[in-house]
Amino acid sequence: MRILGIDPGLAIVGFGFVDKEGNKLTPVQYGSIQTKAHTPEEERLRDVYESMVQLIDKYKPDQVGVEKLYFSRNVTTALPVAQARGVLLLAAVQKGIPIAEYTPMMVKQAVVGYGKAEKKQVQEMVKLLLKLSAVPKPDDVADALAVAICHAHSVSLNSKLNGVLRK
Repeated sequence: MRILGIDPGLAIVGFGFVDKEGNKLTPVQYGSIQTKAHTPEEERLRDVYESMVQLIDKYKPDQVGVEKLYFSRNVTTALPVAQARGVLLLAAVQKGIPIAEYTPMMVKQAVVGYGKAEKKQVQEMVKLLLKLSAVPKPDDVADALAVAICHAHSVSLNSKLNGVLRK
């Protein structure tokens, strides 16, 4: 199963494609979509959408995990990020790909084992779990891979629970 993890944003969208075979996770491709500052917002949203469609067409994920938005301090960025998140979800929905959403706490819990882990801890665990030579940069990329890992663990847990419940 190929999973696409997404860390939404307007300036930077982190993405990570991970293959899950049994308990093994293998990174396929990861990076970021970056839009130019001082460009009209609608053009940036178009660029995010079109770039994500191209990535989905090229890497053909079976499922998508996306981080839910959480804004405790900088509420002024909430609307543009929410709009970017919307076009990212649209790109997946139009391709018929199932989407799961995860809070930052759920992602940290799945990757580190502690829901209030520091960002650096999450980044180091992403590097370790995916056997990467370095922590992916920018931070949004590591965050997207963490979402993909979280989704992979959730899929495994759900399939085990479903098996137990059917017996």
